[in-house]
Order: sequence, then C-alpha cells, then structure tokens
Amino acid sequence: MIGAGIFAALAPAAAAAGQFLLIALAIAGVVAYCNANSSARLAAVYPSSGGAYVFGRERLGEFWGFLAGWGFVVGKTASCAAMALTVGAYAWPEHARIVAVITVIAVTAVNYAGVHKSARVARVIVGFVIAVLAVVVVLSFVEAGGPRLPEDLGTVGVAGVLQAAGLLFFAFAGYARIATLGEEVRNPAKTIPRAVAIALSVTLCLYALVAVAVLSVLGAEGLAAAPDPLARAVADYPGAEQLVRVGAVVAAAGALLSLILGVSRTTFAMARDGHLPGTLATVHPRFRVPHHAELAIGAVVIALVLLTDLRGAIGFSSFAVLTYYLIANASAWTLSSRPHTRLIPALGAGGCVVLAFTLPTASVAAGCTVLLLGAAIYRVRQRMRVN
Repeated sequence: MIGAGIFAALAPAAAAAGQFLLIALAIAGVVAYCNANSSARLAAVYPSSGGAYVFGRERLGEFWGFLAGWGFVVGKTASCAAMALTVGAYAWPEHARIVAVITVIAVTAVNYAGVHKSARVARVIVGFVIAVLAVVVVLSFVEAGGPRLPEDLGTVGVAGVLQAAGLLFFAFAGYARIATLGEEVRNPAKTIPRAVAIALSVTLCLYALVAVAVLSVLGAEGLAAAPDPLARAVADYPGAEQLVRVGAVVAAAGALLSLILGVSRTTFAMARDGHLPGTLATVHPRFRVPHHAELAIGAVVIALVLLTDLRGAIGFSSFAVLTYYLIANASAWTLSSRPHTRLIPALGAGGCVVLAFTLPTASVAAGCTVLLLGAAIYRVRQRMRVN
C-alpha cells in the first residue's frame, strides 16, 4: 500500500475536501478495511488467484465475475496511467506527459522481456519510500513550526469530503493482496484479518502524518494546486526536494511495473476463459509472457496518458475498482446468513457505492460507460457461444 498513491492523490483530494482532508482519509481507510476483510473471507474459501473475478463468478454468477474482472482491468489500466503521470509530475513537471509515455514504453519492454519486480526489490522500495515520507514529515513540521492545520474551515460540504475519500481510496490500493495469503499462513481465519487491520492502521497513520505535514506548509489551496505537492512542501531544502522527487519516481515506476504485470495477467486469464479476444491469451514462445496482452495494455495506458490528467485517471480508476470491490462485498454477503457476519460486507458495499458516485462527474460518466461496454461485450460473446 505504501507507495506512489500518497504522492499522487493528496492534491486532487485537497481540491475536493479542503481542510477536511483528514476526515476523507479516514473514510477511505474504513472502506478499504471492509473491502479487505471481505476479500480475506472469500480468499479462505476460494484460494485460487483471480480475486473478485473468481469470487463473483462462484458466488453470484458468471456475469458478475466477468464484470468484476472487467472493472479490475479497466480500473488498474487507469491506475497505470496515473502512476506514469506521477513519474512525469515529479521527474520533469514541465514535460510530464512526455516523461510518462517514455516510462510506460520502458516498463512495458521490461515486462515483455519477463523481468519482474521481486519481493526483495519491493521491500527495498517500500523502505526507501517510508524514509522519504519521513523526511517530508520532519522537514515540513520544521518549516511550519509544528503541525498547523488551517483554521478557516471554509464551505466544503459532505459531497466534497466523500469525493475526496473516493480519490484517496486510490492511495490504499494493495491491501487486498494480504487476503490472498490464506494458504501460506497459520490460522488464516485469525491471522489474515489481523494483518489487514494492522497494515491499514499503519498506512493510515503514516498518510495522516504526511497530509498534516503538507497542509501545514502549503495550506489546502496550495496543496490542491500542486502537481507535485510533497516536493513543493520541502522546496526550501534543495537536497530534500530532489530526494522526494527521486522517491516519487521510484515508487511510481515500481508500482507501474507491478500494475502492468497484474493487469496483463488478468487480461490473459479473461481471454483464456473466452471473455476477451483470444489473441490476448497468446504466450511468447521465448519469454513465456502474455505478450499480446502486455502490448495492448501498454498501448491503452499511453493513450490515457495523452488524453487525461492525473485527477481524471485517479477518479476513473477509483470508480472501476470500487465497482470491483462492490462485487467482492456482495459475494462475501452470501457466505453466511448470520447478521453479525454480514455487517462488514454491507458496510463495504454501501461505502463502495457512495464513494463511487460522489467522485467527479466525468469519472462517474466514463466509468459507467466503460462498465456498460463491458456488459455489452459479455452479452455479445454469450450469444456467439450459443450460436
């Protein structure tokens, strides 16, 4: 979870919530916890890979499994664009799109060659990112003379706070990976939920510290206007500013590497199951990777980088991924008829719906259009099978 999201999502969230940014962050964390808890319960029953694509198919029917997979693919493809734009915003703000396109091409080429980010590299990146965030917090508090939240609460309404929560939900991506470890830990029924709670609590506390630190220096308006807010917060310390920029680039590029890998593999699985064109299930004879799927995802990401901005990419991604977790929560609801076991799936499903439909109007419209397109593709392919 602790990666590029915090570098990218604070500014658009601050534009929506203003001084109520911390409340929005807490709401996003609660919804993420409900989603992760539901995913953990489902993963204990269905330990195979695929997440809500499998859960929805097994608990609700094939169409809902497809819709979850489709939402994951389109949502995480938009996440790829957001990560690439984050690289550009921190590496070379004046030419962010050019840098983003070059980054996508480079990462796609690396994945095409079968080079993947190992767990050891991931740990190194996370450690480096945490150190960078610590630098931001310490120097921002020194600059501001301690934590200083704006006193003027402004006129932000409930809708603005919820919209910010939906955008900040993007920064918690990754929590559900814990839920897939049911076959690898002792007593998963207790260990996995506890791990989810601890991981989300630590992440939420760190994000809250960063948000308070940046607000203390830039204020809500300055934070909302900055494409690279964490670097701007320490701009009076040139060496620290460059460190933060490097940290953001490393975090975003590492996330992009994993995202393109994951999206291409889900695309490959859906194509193999007959839900997407069969050519996307082609495996390279030498590198043993689904190269058609990787090239297709890379091309779509480049198109998004050229056509949208960071706020639009984050909003669209959040809408699609919230739809994915809505299906996961609905699937978890069917696991038991006992009221107390249905509380968290109900809260998670309700939270997903509320956050999804309070996102920016353009994101909601684009998300609904793409989901309807996916449903239409499913129906057409079903009819072709029958005929």
